[in-house]
Amino acid sequence: MQHHYTYAAAASASEKVSWRIEDIIGGDKVLDYAKPFMPESLARTRGISFMTPSERRVLNQIRGHGYLYLFGTVEQFILPFVLDHARAQLDSDDERMRALLQFAGEEAKHIRLFKRFRREFQEGFGTTCDVIGPPDAIARFVLSHHPLAVALVILHIEWMTQRHYVDSVHDDTDLDTQFKSLLRHHWMEEAQHARLDTLMVEALAEGCDTPDVDRAMDDYLTIGGFLDQGLNQQVAFDLGSFVRATGRRMTDEEEAEFTTVQHQANRWTFLGSGMTHPNFLESVGAIREGARQKLEAAAPCFC
Repeated sequence: MQHHYTYAAAASASEKVSWRIEDIIGGDKVLDYAKPFMPESLARTRGISFMTPSERRVLNQIRGHGYLYLFGTVEQFILPFVLDHARAQLDSDDERMRALLQFAGEEAKHIRLFKRFRREFQEGFGTTCDVIGPPDAIARFVLSHHPLAVALVILHIEWMTQRHYVDSVHDDTDLDTQFKSLLRHHWMEEAQHARLDTLMVEALAEGCDTPDVDRAMDDYLTIGGFLDQGLNQQVAFDLGSFVRATGRRMTDEEEAEFTTVQHQANRWTFLGSGMTHPNFLESVGAIREGARQKLEAAAPCFC
């Protein structure tokens, strides 16, 4: 991949946009439940034919809750992975170590932010929303795979975050300003993480022979399949949360429509949008001839 990323530049850029949790959540910074949280391109509530506008707003907010919860969940395997990578680089240059430790510190901050958001959401929304997990079990499964595969999953997530904010959130003036602020501050720091993880992927790939790379690509797809199963379960939880929040009782046909539309929405949000990001595909293509084409062939079912 042709780029000009450096550890020093990423660390310096992150320091310029650094923020504190208490400055962006709590006090008078509250969620507005009269507005949607998520852009329609990710929530896809309009694709469910039988819902009223108010029901779509409720589902949108349930999806927003799940969105930030799932980010907090994946960051619980990103954090130990980055720390392990940093530990292996103790004898490398100081700028690399500074950047990786800052990367890890920001991920820890994001985990705390999303836990704080979930507490406030549960208090304000008025209905308990179930979620997949526990996060440590998901982290154990992901981290049990080839390190290059894990780095690719993380890179996928970092570019996915950029795509969501830039393409869907930034210009959407209908969203709740507080939820949008959380997404903006998350994006500001993740912008540097995408660059750092690109460098991590390149470093790990340099130490792999062809069989290692092939195994890593297979493991990346295995992790994707595991996460897809989790997304399907999350849709079932969201269905239950929606029924509790609205009191609506659905026919079998309506439940099937809800599940189909929302599973594909979750697939695009967390799998397709990262897997098809041009920068992610460029990194994959630089690792192994034919690897990009393999992902491009698999991607349509997640879009």
